[in-house]
Amino acid sequence: MTALTAARPRTAGPDAATADATANATAATAPAADAAPSAAGSKRLLAASVFGFFLVGLDAMVVNVALPAINRSLAGGMAGAQWVIDGYTLAFAALMLSAGALSDRFGAKAAYGLGLIGFTLSSVACGLAPSLGLLITARLIQGAAASLMLPASLALIRQGFPEPAARNRAIALWTAAGSAAAAAGPVAGGLITAAVNWRWIFFLNLPAGAAALALLAGTPKLAQAATAARAHFDVIGLVSSVVALAGVTYGFIEGGSKGFGTAGVPASFAAAALASVVFAVAESRQERPMVPLALFKSRAMSLTAAAGFTVNAAFYGVIFLLSLYFQQVAHKSPTVTGLLFAPITAVVSVVNVTVAARMVARIGARASMTIGLTGTAGAMLLLLAVRPDQPAWLLVLLLIPVSFAGSFVVPALTIMVMGSVPAERAGTAAGIVNTSRQVGGALSVAVAGALVAGGDFVRGMHQTLIGLAVVLAVAAVAVQLLAPGRER
Repeated sequence: MTALTAARPRTAGPDAATADATANATAATAPAADAAPSAAGSKRLLAASVFGFFLVGLDAMVVNVALPAINRSLAGGMAGAQWVIDGYTLAFAALMLSAGALSDRFGAKAAYGLGLIGFTLSSVACGLAPSLGLLITARLIQGAAASLMLPASLALIRQGFPEPAARNRAIALWTAAGSAAAAAGPVAGGLITAAVNWRWIFFLNLPAGAAALALLAGTPKLAQAATAARAHFDVIGLVSSVVALAGVTYGFIEGGSKGFGTAGVPASFAAAALASVVFAVAESRQERPMVPLALFKSRAMSLTAAAGFTVNAAFYGVIFLLSLYFQQVAHKSPTVTGLLFAPITAVVSVVNVTVAARMVARIGARASMTIGLTGTAGAMLLLLAVRPDQPAWLLVLLLIPVSFAGSFVVPALTIMVMGSVPAERAGTAAGIVNTSRQVGGALSVAVAGALVAGGDFVRGMHQTLIGLAVVLAVAAVAVQLLAPGRER
């Protein structure tokens, strides 16, 4: 655990940092092999893990720029566009906390292979989808498969690299793959959509998935810990959390497109509220709950979960809105739209590696989080200056502060939460923060879509940006006033 935690400040990119947080959850429970694999076997395990994780990160971002083309092809609207993104993100977030238990129960290699097969086949189903409903269904399956792949990929690294220093280097490469995926996603989506069509952003996962499976098939056999068979699976917690998240998301997406009084929308919010109560009661009574509610007695735990929620809400919301704005309002091509996002994702990688971790070491996690959240709030307001007739270079300059400021938040909140919970709870705490971040992204897309669905896109976009700025500012004040300040 110490070795894995030590690698964390080197995390790069929002999605890479999300995945890096999961490293703790996996490492805490990952079974160790009886004997270490050979050097060649370890490298093959790492290659298989990195390749699959790259695909998971890429598909979280690659769809945004292709949304207008998907809507034209499948006769979709704003609600459909939201579900294409949120179907993947929601399944990914809701199943993440339980995926580690499945990996422990069946073994990391088997779980990773099953997830990779499911991800590859569902990608093909996405590319072949004749209707929007089938595309969304395939995206849900894709997200579920991704949630199984992510913790299992870390378990493979944990078993393949028992020596701490080598394991740190392996995890650094793994997180770098997530950063590269985040950077490549919008660009690849725009280029592929313009050069061929949107379906090929999914079809390309077939040869990539086959290559990852071939790598996995050649990896050494890994021993499974004796405790794996007793891995706990919290069914009530899983089902109630899925219903709660899906109910809220459905309510905002369908309410925004059809009206909040439409049949089914109030019922979805009511179901979400009831499921939340069931979740809270069930987790408080479970001997081994999926989410130990006692952790939230720690101010650091509560504040880092909230900060993660807000920073992902800002990042996902902005990418979603501007992908549509650049093409539908500013009439940019998919290629230009994708290239506009390249600098901001590159900035995240550079700042995380060269600046953010050093700042945490110098001024502490609380101050770094406060600076990052405040700066991101300001960046949201700066985006109010975006206009359709602006040159591309000016649009890029307006976008860069979002990624620059946001880069300071995730390393700081990860260090804070890891320094504020008992070692035996580190994995669970990291999983909670990770899930909170994914939920923030999903709900941001739902709410943003509801605000722009009324007809005046620019007005809805401005309302979303102002709302995000307010939420980020509140989180910054809460962190500065309430969070512990000693973690560095």
